[in-house]
Amino acid sequence: MEVFEAVKFRRSIRKYLDKEVVAEKLIRILESGRLAPSSKNRQEWRFVVVTDNKLKRQLRDAAGGQSFVEGAPIVIAACATGTDYIMSCGQAAYVIDVSIALTQMNLQAVEEGLGCCWIGSFDEDRVKDILGIPTDIRVVELMTLGYPKEQPAARSRLSMEEITFVNHWGDAPDQKSDQANSGHH
Repeated sequence: MEVFEAVKFRRSIRKYLDKEVVAEKLIRILESGRLAPSSKNRQEWRFVVVTDNKLKRQLRDAAGGQSFVEGAPIVIAACATGTDYIMSCGQAAYVIDVSIALTQMNLQAVEEGLGCCWIGSFDEDRVKDILGIPTDIRVVELMTLGYPKEQPAARSRLSMEEITFVNHWGDAPDQKSDQANSGHH
């Protein structure tokens, strides 16, 4: 599958088959996260892969009772070992870096025939307690992973014109000049 096809096919999956994820697929997914770029190559992400049913049940409760958390074959707690580095643009690097790693993992999961769902609604302290994560580590996201039992319809997206400006905020793309600049007539 081409990357763009994986991007178009990707959905947030909340229903999973009761089927164990093949180890080789999980390794490739985790490797996709490991190979992600990070600010100053800090690589501060760490991933706790949860397959134990009792722990997944506890994570469901820590995630506001979202039942699909327990129903997924795997839940990954995506963590950051350091939160002190602020990029020169003023943004905390750890949130962005972990998000890049998870995005690559998510797209690899689609390539592997698996589905994922990012979960940002959870009690971080409870997740740390359940998984034995040290207090100085941040849990940035949880992500479920498994073979999809569903393929939801694509959700609506804003148009390209609504999200893209050229050179200045508010300047809409001009297709005629874009075509001239790209050599197409």
